[in-house]
Amino acid sequence: MPERLSGGCACGAVRYECDAAPMFMWVCHCRECQRASGGGGAVNVVFRKVDVRFTQGEPTYSPRIGTSGQRTWRGFCVECGSPLAARADLIPDIQGLSAASFDDPGQFRLVAHIWTDSAQPWDTLAPEVPRIAGTPTPADLAHLLALAHGSAPAQ
Repeated sequence: MPERLSGGCACGAVRYECDAAPMFMWVCHCRECQRASGGGGAVNVVFRKVDVRFTQGEPTYSPRIGTSGQRTWRGFCVECGSPLAARADLIPDIQGLSAASFDDPGQFRLVAHIWTDSAQPWDTLAPEVPRIAGTPTPADLAHLLALAHGSAPAQ
């Protein structure tokens, strides 16, 4: 993985950089992420919030009460509407960035599907990728970190 990861919206009004490797990548299948993505779920590359900085423009955040009952914040470009970011009050120290918004989205490896109890029957989930039925617990997050960094077997 390159030293600095970068990406942005479709029109170029918002750009970001990440100086650290991501924690992991997951697909969230909660109903809010389905609505926000227009598909089966939102594919997010998850970073520690302190490792992400917007270098040009800023996403506009729209708060909603998420499936967990707490606020989620979805960031998008106000110019072109591209989904860019997600964060949640439930896990305040992490920042999700839309996988497709990276300059090279193919460099990441999916480690989990979350909120699979809400997955649509037409959305095919890879059988080898771990699934979490709802909100990841602290133990789930620790396991995903270990999976992403090669120090744990898949469950």
